[in-house]
Amino acid sequence: MDIIWAPWRMKYILGEKKMGCFVCDALPQGVCVETLILRITPHSLVLLNRYPYISGHLMVIPKAHVGSLDHLSPEQMADLHETLRYSIRKTLEVLRPHGINVGMNLGRAAGAGLEEHIHYHIVPRFMGDNNAMNVLGDVRVIPESLEDTWNRFLPAFSKD
Repeated sequence: MDIIWAPWRMKYILGEKKMGCFVCDALPQGVCVETLILRITPHSLVLLNRYPYISGHLMVIPKAHVGSLDHLSPEQMADLHETLRYSIRKTLEVLRPHGINVGMNLGRAAGAGLEEHIHYHIVPRFMGDNNAMNVLGDVRVIPESLEDTWNRFLPAFSKD
């Protein structure tokens, strides 16, 4: 039997589950490693995904707590997409991935774990990152702590 250790998961499993929206709750704390927020714009924010598919998995999120793109104003939509473009550029600069997946899950059936607060995912991809662990074992191997990844990104997100 193979054993895969993920001791960081126990904190989540045993911890108190907060009601409400983790995005809205984190926003007042601003840019910090505790929230994993890297950047805040007038209408959007960028943060590391706390439960990533791969190291460097970012989320770009409007500040507005809405479940549909149709509920964003033109200004909010423009800011969200400029923040998405900026975050892709910073991902390429900092991590130098071989490719990037960008996506948004809309609705529970699409896999939206946070369906009431829309958000984009930016997932850096590297040649060979989809190994047998992911395909056969339904396991994610994250080679770097969230704090270390946040610290790698922060200088790039802070300089503009």
